[in-house]
Formats: sequence, structure tokens, C-alpha cells
Amino acid sequence: MTIIDLSVTSLEWWAINIASLFVILSLLAATYRLLIGPTLADRVVALDMLSMLMVVFLVLFSQVSGVNAYMYAAISLALIAFLATVAFAHYIDRTRGDSDD
Repeated sequence: MTIIDLSVTSLEWWAINIASLFVILSLLAATYRLLIGPTLADRVVALDMLSMLMVVFLVLFSQVSGVNAYMYAAISLALIAFLATVAFAHYIDRTRGDSDD
């Protein structure tokens, strides 16, 4: 079993390469915002963006390799990332002290 499936057409190959390039550029931009972000909310949004870009990367890798396990890993990562974002949002809301009670 090889890692890369060579049965993709030329158009699919170009589309996957261009999408991979944009994912890498977006990962770099989100990492910059995660490290430099002036507020905690900026960092939480950047972390959410990083996790979603990793989901996109896993989907692209699943298309290239032909292994469906990467698609299942992408779905699992998306679910966990959503829960983590909700937890961070709840944490930010509690640390602000803005209570509507």
C-alpha cells in the first residue's frame, strides 16, 4: 500500500496542490495570530482556525492517499475542536465577570 494514490487526474492533482498551498499559508497566518494576538479572544479564534485548517488538511490527505481513516480522523477532530471552542468561550465569559444574573 502506498501513501499517495496515483490514480488522480491532472486537474485533481492541480486542485489539490493549490488547495494545499493555501492551507499552508492560512496555517502560517493563524499561527502568527495565535502567538501575537493581543487578546485572549483573538487567540481562541486563531486556535479554532488552526483546528479547522487541520481538518481541511486531513480531508485533502484523505483524497490524495485514498485512505478513508483520515476522513474519520477529520470528523473527530472537527467535533472535538467545536467543543474546545465552546469551552474557551465559556471560560472567557466567566473571566470577564459580566454576569447577566
